[in-house]
Parts: sequence; C-alpha cells; structure tokens
Amino acid sequence: MIEFIESEYTFYGVADVSEVLNGQRIFISIGEDNIVVFNIAGKLFAIGDVCTHDGGPLGEGELDGYQVVCPRHGARFDVRNGKALTLPAVVDTPNYPVRINGSEIEVGIREE
Repeated sequence: MIEFIESEYTFYGVADVSEVLNGQRIFISIGEDNIVVFNIAGKLFAIGDVCTHDGGPLGEGELDGYQVVCPRHGARFDVRNGKALTLPAVVDTPNYPVRINGSEIEVGIREE
C-alpha cells in the first residue's frame, strides 16, 4: 500500500459514500484526470481510468480481487496502488489518495 502525504494533495469531493457501495465503482474527472473509484470490501481505491498499454479505458474491466483486468488486451492492474501486474502493460497507471470527510468521498490530486 502506498502512503500518501495529505499536505501534497488538494482533495475534491466526488460522491457520497452511499453512492459507491461494496463491489461498485464510479467514474469521475478532476481537471485533466479521468479516475475510477472502487469500493472493494468496504475500502475505497482510486486509479487512473487509463490502461498504460494503449491509452484505452481501464475502469470498465472485470475485477478479480484487487486487480482490474483491462477489457481491451487483458493487462492487469492493482487497484490499491495502480501497479501494472501483467503484460502487455509495463507502466503503472496513476493512483490517488481517497479519504472520507463526513459522508463525502474525497479524491486527492497532487498540486504541481
């Protein structure tokens, strides 16, 4: 699990916790970042909605535990940290910190 330093990020409210139940996902955009937020076993994870193999959408892929399988060519990524796990992808997809503020899900974007 990647540790994030919250002070390096600006957090944006993206949904109420009731909108992303266990086993569900939502697609969001913050600025130029297309992101998918997963709820797996009650824990929230956010990664880029892009397969680094060919730039295709990733978030629509099938979940297998903590792995999402790219629907185009089958590359697997760990939703907990964005790591590329199998070919044809060799580059990780971005990952983002997620926190709960009251009942709101917030996703952090690193300020450049």
